[in-house]
Amino acid sequence: MFPTAPECSSRLTGSVKMADCIRVPLLLLLMCILSSLHPIQGENNIIAKIAPQADNPQKLAGGLRPDLVNQGAAEKNQGAAASLSRKRTPEWKLSEEAACRDDLSRLCPKHYWNSNLEVLGCLQDKKEDTEIATECNHLLWTYKLNLTTDPKFESIAVEVCKSTIAETKECAAEELGKGYLLSCLVDHRGNISDYQCKQYITKMTSIIFSDYRLICGFMDKCLDDINALRCGSISTGEKDIHSQGEVIACLEKGLVREAEEQPGAHSIKEDCKKSIMRVAELSSDDFHLDRYLYFACRDDRERFCESTLAGEGRVYKCLFNHKFEEAMSERCREALTTRQKLIAQDYKVSYSLARACKSDLRKYRCSADSNMPRAREARLSYLLLCLESAVHRGRVVSGECQGEMMDYRRMLMEDFSLSPEIVLHCRSEIEGHCSGLHRKGRTLHCLMRVGRGDMGAIDPNCQRALQTLIQEADPGADYRIDRALNEACESVIQTACKHIRTGDPMILSCLMEHLYTEKMVDDCEHRLLELQYFIARDWKLDPILYKKCQGDAARLCHTHGWNETSEMMPPGAIFSCLYRHAYRSVEQGRRLPSGASAAENRRVTLSRDCKVEVQRILHQRALDVKLDPELQRRCMTDLGKWCSEKTEAGQELECLQDHLEDLVSDCRDVVGNLTELESEDIQIEALLMRACEPVIQTHCHEVADNQIDTGDLMECLVQNKHQKEMNEKCAVGVTHFQLIQIKDFRFSYKFKTACKEDVLKLCPNIKKKVDVVICLSTTVRNDTLQDAKEQRVSVKCRKQLRVEEVEMSEDIRLEPELYDSCKQDIIRLCQNVAFGNAQVIECLKENKRQLTQRCHQRIFKLQEVEMVDPELDYQLMRVCKHMIRRFCTESDGKNVLQCLKQNKNSELMDPKCKQMITKRQITQNTDYRLNPVLRKACKADIPKFCQPILNKATPDSELEGQVISCLKLKYADQRLSPDCEDQIRVILQESALDYRLDPQLQIHCTQEISRLCPEEAAAQEQTGQVEECLKVNLLKIKQEGCKKEVLNMLKESKADIFVDPVLHTACALDIKHQCAAIPPGKGRQMSCLMEALQDKRVRLQPECKKRLQDRIDMWSYAAKVAPADGFSDLAMQVMASPSKNYILTVIGVGVALLFLMGLFCGRFTKRITQELKDSKLQSFPQRGRK
Repeated sequence: MFPTAPECSSRLTGSVKMADCIRVPLLLLLMCILSSLHPIQGENNIIAKIAPQADNPQKLAGGLRPDLVNQGAAEKNQGAAASLSRKRTPEWKLSEEAACRDDLSRLCPKHYWNSNLEVLGCLQDKKEDTEIATECNHLLWTYKLNLTTDPKFESIAVEVCKSTIAETKECAAEELGKGYLLSCLVDHRGNISDYQCKQYITKMTSIIFSDYRLICGFMDKCLDDINALRCGSISTGEKDIHSQGEVIACLEKGLVREAEEQPGAHSIKEDCKKSIMRVAELSSDDFHLDRYLYFACRDDRERFCESTLAGEGRVYKCLFNHKFEEAMSERCREALTTRQKLIAQDYKVSYSLARACKSDLRKYRCSADSNMPRAREARLSYLLLCLESAVHRGRVVSGECQGEMMDYRRMLMEDFSLSPEIVLHCRSEIEGHCSGLHRKGRTLHCLMRVGRGDMGAIDPNCQRALQTLIQEADPGADYRIDRALNEACESVIQTACKHIRTGDPMILSCLMEHLYTEKMVDDCEHRLLELQYFIARDWKLDPILYKKCQGDAARLCHTHGWNETSEMMPPGAIFSCLYRHAYRSVEQGRRLPSGASAAENRRVTLSRDCKVEVQRILHQRALDVKLDPELQRRCMTDLGKWCSEKTEAGQELECLQDHLEDLVSDCRDVVGNLTELESEDIQIEALLMRACEPVIQTHCHEVADNQIDTGDLMECLVQNKHQKEMNEKCAVGVTHFQLIQIKDFRFSYKFKTACKEDVLKLCPNIKKKVDVVICLSTTVRNDTLQDAKEQRVSVKCRKQLRVEEVEMSEDIRLEPELYDSCKQDIIRLCQNVAFGNAQVIECLKENKRQLTQRCHQRIFKLQEVEMVDPELDYQLMRVCKHMIRRFCTESDGKNVLQCLKQNKNSELMDPKCKQMITKRQITQNTDYRLNPVLRKACKADIPKFCQPILNKATPDSELEGQVISCLKLKYADQRLSPDCEDQIRVILQESALDYRLDPQLQIHCTQEISRLCPEEAAAQEQTGQVEECLKVNLLKIKQEGCKKEVLNMLKESKADIFVDPVLHTACALDIKHQCAAIPPGKGRQMSCLMEALQDKRVRLQPECKKRLQDRIDMWSYAAKVAPADGFSDLAMQVMASPSKNYILTVIGVGVALLFLMGLFCGRFTKRITQELKDSKLQSFPQRGRK
């Protein structure tokens, strides 16, 4: 070691020790001259000046320290010493000595022989390959020590390095004659520009470093540690003098073991630690100076770094880069690792790093922290953090320094063992999960995987050590720092991210955007998630986020510098702070101080650039629940309890959302907040956005391009959920989000913003969205029915409420009460029907008669609501969407079904829509309550004529068309009110064309229709042919219920010819010609045709005539089979009869005849009675007289 002047004077006592330190520099000077200047003409003159002193055995004996030279060894090698002492001529050469002649001839080229330094270097470097004679070993060591103990060599150092000393103020100020000059020159050798002086220093240090005992003061400070660690001999006779470099290597390993706190590690004295690190630092520019590493890696240097010039640490760096190559020898790899560990403890052990970053370290005061111990400041990690902080703050750090920093950041990521904290705290994790994976960063990534929780629990200290290492290496700034990630993701980067400049921080974002896509490979996916897990836990590790948000973070979250932390605001909490300010405007409830202005509102809001980055991070975190530190921390228990089997991408968060009510309070809050955020900006759901890309591009691209956190995109996806571009993954994702929204109205962003005030005012303490919708819609309905002057629900809320109601009608699962009531029926009756498009609801409607009572009641209530407001009938609105646009653009939403029914038989009507309209008509005819128009028109007639039916009915049970059948009969009797009559006429006309619209006929005549009219019933288009078939086959009908229904049809047809479509069609021309002036209704046109039929002067169409005659026969039969129940019924039959005039005439004539007969018979009987009286009176007196 080469201490400074105060160091040497204070720590070395005695003239001999001082002489040793003084003479070291002079040896270096001489060797440099002899080695590098031997071609120069003045070489021999210089040697001549110093040879007498160098080769004088008496001088040698006087200069040797007693503790350095063992007496026994001196005696053993006295022949060599004597040989050396005999050569006192200026021309003396090592090659002429007999002790080394054989080794020299065997090992060194002849052109080396003329230079003692070349001979010395050659024999030193060959010691690993072969044994050198003991006498030669001692001769070489004696020669070196002789050179280091002669103070007169200092003059040569001054002569060779004259210009360098003058340029270096520190060295020029050293007092000559005391040996401090060489120490100073070695300290500043990086700044030496003079070639001869530089070669002189290099040659001299190579000799010094070959034996620790030649290094000034080293043995004094490390003697005890050498013995304690058993690092080798301190005596020349006990160990090969040229293997003493291993002693330093042994001490270095001991220093590393102590730093890693390995079991049984020896605590090295502080002075020795400094000496070890100083030796490593002085050997940092040329790997020849680290003798142990030089010999360990000599073959590897030839193999990997043959073309790399020695000096300035270049060979070290080359070997570091090839450290994990398969061809690298294990001994060299071990030596390189030890040196890297020393660099990790003191950056100055790396010559290139210390030189490249010297000015930057001084510029940014990276060594001026008075609160930091000097040893801490020297650590590589501290240098990296300090300079990385400067780079992230936008300060200028030289490109050369940044290049060196990147090399050593990559080095830290490649080999976990270079970080003592990881070796110390992660020992059990490495042994348990990651043994045998140390190469190319694999062990570190394995530890990251353990840290993610993928392989069991991890010690908190190990977790912190990993987080610290990631901050030191800062791979987020350049993915190439992480070699394992770089190699795993190379193919993905070349395909998916080739448009981004190599090394750009956006590469990691690009990889995250392609996570779980076809371009991603499994190995890259795993390495990426392992790294992102730790980056996500410290906002500073994302350089783009830090760059865009450091001002906002300092202003809003009170952050400090890049490499500073605060207990009040830990790194993981800063992103949460930024997120809150990004997504919580004043309008959304964030409170400002009272009297705060708009300017103050802007002051507490994120900048646009920062908000974009916050959104980017949120998009990435949504890909994996473990990338959200707060979510994982609060929901650890719930994830294990509810979601342990959910392993696919995105499934864990969906699982937590599905079990929202079951989660613990802390977890429920964070999941609720995240879900609320997704409702505002669904693009955060990156996986969903990828799945929905086709439908977005086709139907929602304008919304996606222009959306600014409004929830419009999700609304658009819901509206287009059943488009052909919609794939299964997207549909499932959208439906899942809809299902989550029903748990809390806050999860529907547009609904929440539109109705928040209304909910607080009208529906307080209600949380579930379904309940809120019911509460608000009930309020709207009540206000409408009561003709309130002012609606209590705001206009914007009513508008959004309609959207929510329509969306809820699309999937039965969006109405939990209905779904729970019908779950068993769905399994039993609709097992193969897919959810969505209201298909399950439609299936339940079609199987209504087979439903359980609870489900039946719910479906009936749903139908009642849909009939009042057809816009809530999802299937009707979907199937008839185009027909509504064609026929009902001017109709109010609640009159849509009525409009469609009126245009049902139009030639332009779509068949599918027509079929759907028929279904709804069938539904309406099953119960008058499902026909709001009829219900309103007949509200007085129903209780008047059909009260017995209502009395028999139970609540929430359907009447199966009984009330409507009752009204039909009263229509035939012409006893209904005009409004009700109009509605019944429409129903009669519709049901006459399609038997399915008559529920009672369906119930009673199903078997008869199948037996008598199968072909007619199978017809795709129903035009009354089934009813006609039943009428024609009236005599063949066996079931009394069915026969009665057919007779009722005949009775109804008498009242209006339009109720008999077959007859009306056959007699259409005759009606036009014979009955044009007669208004329809009340049997008038039917009577007109009957009169025409009896009038021989009128010639009816053959078909009409035939049909009329058939009807007369049917009515005659009906009269026989079903006679009148009473006089009123008889009177109504007569009045409804087409021959009522004839009947009435006959009845009138009969009554007149009876009256006349009464008059005649009355007078006759009166005269007879009088005559009888008179005869009795006449006979009475005569008897009296007798």
